[in-house]
Amino acid sequence: MNDTLPRGYRRIAHSRIRENIGLGYDELTLGLVIEHRPGRTVAELDNLLGAALSSNPAPIHTDAHYSSQTQWGRILVCGGVTLNLVAGMTVRSTSGMTVANLALDEVRFEAPVFVGDTLYAQSEVLSRRLSSSRPSTGIVVCRSSGHNQTGKRVLTFTRTFFVPTDPDTVRDATNY
Repeated sequence: MNDTLPRGYRRIAHSRIRENIGLGYDELTLGLVIEHRPGRTVAELDNLLGAALSSNPAPIHTDAHYSSQTQWGRILVCGGVTLNLVAGMTVRSTSGMTVANLALDEVRFEAPVFVGDTLYAQSEVLSRRLSSSRPSTGIVVCRSSGHNQTGKRVLTFTRTFFVPTDPDTVRDATNY
C-alpha cells in the first residue's frame, strides 16, 4: 500500500484516511495567506432566509419592485448574509478546530453584493500568540476579505479565535 497521503488527510486505519479540518497553531504562521475554496454563489433563498432570520425588514433586501427603483436597480444582498457567507468560507482552514471565537472587528462592506454573485474568500494571519489562560491553545488574528466573481473586494473583517496547539490530540479525542 502506498504510504503517501494526499495533502489535507491523515491515516486513521489501513486503507482508510480522514479529511483534516482546521489548521493548528503551528500551521497558522504570521503572514500566511489562505485562498479559501470553493467559492459560493449567492442564491435568492440565501438572502431571503438571512433577512428573515435576522428580522431585517428592509425592502432593499426583499422587495424586487422597491429595489428596482433604487440606485442598484435590483435586490441588494443583506450585509449580514454576505458577512456570514464569507466568514463561513474561512472556517474550514483557519478556525475549523477553534475552541471559541473571541472577536469580530473592523467589518467593512466595500461593494454591493447581488443575488447571482459568486463570492470567494481570502485570509491573512496577522498575529498569533500562545494563550496565557488556556495553555493548550493559541490566539490567532486573521484579516479576511471577500471578493466577487470579477475580483472586486466586497467585504473585509478581522477575526480573533482560539486554535489548539496540538491539533492531532484534539482530532484523536474528538474523532476528527
